[in-house]
Amino acid sequence: MLRNREFRLFLGSIIVISIVCILFSFLYDPSAVWPVCITLALLIGCVITYTVWRYREIERLSEYLRQISGGDYSLDVRDNVEGELSILKNEIYKMTAMLSEHNQLLSRDKMKLTDAISDISHQLKTPLTSMMVMADLISDTELPPVKRKEFTRNIRIQLERIEWLVSSLLKLSKIDAGTAAFKQEKVAVKRLVEKALEPLVIPMDIKGQQLTVDGDESVSFIGDLNWTAEAVLNILKNCVEHTPEGGKLHISFSENSLFTEIKIEDNGVGIAKEDIPYLFQRFYKGKNASEGSIGIGLAMSHSIITSQQGVIEVKSKAGQGTSFTIKFYRKSAS
Repeated sequence: MLRNREFRLFLGSIIVISIVCILFSFLYDPSAVWPVCITLALLIGCVITYTVWRYREIERLSEYLRQISGGDYSLDVRDNVEGELSILKNEIYKMTAMLSEHNQLLSRDKMKLTDAISDISHQLKTPLTSMMVMADLISDTELPPVKRKEFTRNIRIQLERIEWLVSSLLKLSKIDAGTAAFKQEKVAVKRLVEKALEPLVIPMDIKGQQLTVDGDESVSFIGDLNWTAEAVLNILKNCVEHTPEGGKLHISFSENSLFTEIKIEDNGVGIAKEDIPYLFQRFYKGKNASEGSIGIGLAMSHSIITSQQGVIEVKSKAGQGTSFTIKFYRKSAS
């Protein structure tokens, strides 16, 4: 304690004040010197005891903070006693709880990032390995032209798959980082559906699937046409892939005073009940997932829609088809 400069100054000030009091009492009433000395001694003892206790409490808090900085969030310094130190202890505990929660979130994010990198590596490894094998086969001068053409086409397919995966991950990263610029403009749902359907016209025609679209041309919402078209495209692509040849797809849209609703339905193989809660998780592939499925399309759709304060729901029964419902709640254009 005596090494503490503040404590030495405090103790010195008390001793000086005590000496002055004793001198005054001696000059004015010598008989009062002993009572004054005893009183001052008791006061000094109480003050020193209290000061020592406060310094020990502060030292304990300092040690507690050092343990927190070392990553130990399990200590509890709360007490129910009135006083400034108790208030400080409770505030430190609140901050510790916040730091602990933040640390847990960071740990979860780190695990998710590690899993995502692992999943991406796995997704890229398969097509890259396939292309390396086919590239070696193509270099063979005796390879028949038909096989050379087939391998070249397969390499192109794998490259397109990698390009789509990388592009999708970049878009998801922008959404996660909050750097994706979502426009706030009036979007005609009919135009949105037409734009989303453009890349799927040929695949649907090849499978002989029937598409019906119902909705008034005036139906609209406030959002971003291009980003939302990307979300709807991924949902439609999922429906096309899981609907057999000659199957049916139905798109309907409507609006009311609360929200604009877009519904996409198919009569395909459906989704297993146990898969539905995880359907919008990245890299999740359900029991009925196609062989080339990566499990990122629906996750992207969910991120795009929710980033625009929309909601997406799915209902499905195995063997009876699936229904996706998107709702964009009313808001004014900026």
